[in-house]
Amino acid sequence: MAVTGWLESLRTAEKTALLQDGRRKVHYLFPDGKEMAEEYDEKTSELLVRKWRVKSALGAMGQWQLEVGEPASLGAGNLGPELIKESNANPIFMRKDTKMSFQWRIRNLPYPKDVYSVCVDQKERCIIVRTTNKKYYKKFSIPDLDRHRLPLDDASLSFAHANCTLIISYQKPKEVVVAESELQKELKKVKTAHGNDGDCKTQ
Repeated sequence: MAVTGWLESLRTAEKTALLQDGRRKVHYLFPDGKEMAEEYDEKTSELLVRKWRVKSALGAMGQWQLEVGEPASLGAGNLGPELIKESNANPIFMRKDTKMSFQWRIRNLPYPKDVYSVCVDQKERCIIVRTTNKKYYKKFSIPDLDRHRLPLDDASLSFAHANCTLIISYQKPKEVVVAESELQKELKKVKTAHGNDGDCKTQ
């Protein structure tokens, strides 16, 4: 029921779409005023970006909050060389899904794999990353499972480490895979504008 409910809310949201620079950009406006913007690879339909924006209590538009995709890099023009070097050395957390898995990458973590502990916290419905040397700690949720009201499963969680990057994967439940497939069918019905100069109202 929950999966159907979330999919139905996407179907009924006001949608606009734009094809630009090899990406299909879709903007959703929900009845409660919330906005969601997604960007998909035009050829593979892989989700590249998802972000949200909500109105404040006074009705002003808030900032876009990134859920999936790479954070915007810090503007080099506003930072001195020392600060740029420092920011590049700090861990960078981002989510980049595959077709069958939710996936997160944490860059600039140089420790060997056996230092990391990655587990599910059932009570708080989140994933916790920590190191035995107490140099890094991160707690994050999987909004997709919350929207679909699905449980978290330890067996679906795995991680790897290479090139100073910790890669955490969580296998998507079949309910999510089916819902995402149905959404792609729905998006094909949305009239899509083409152009390089304009942009849809997600920016």
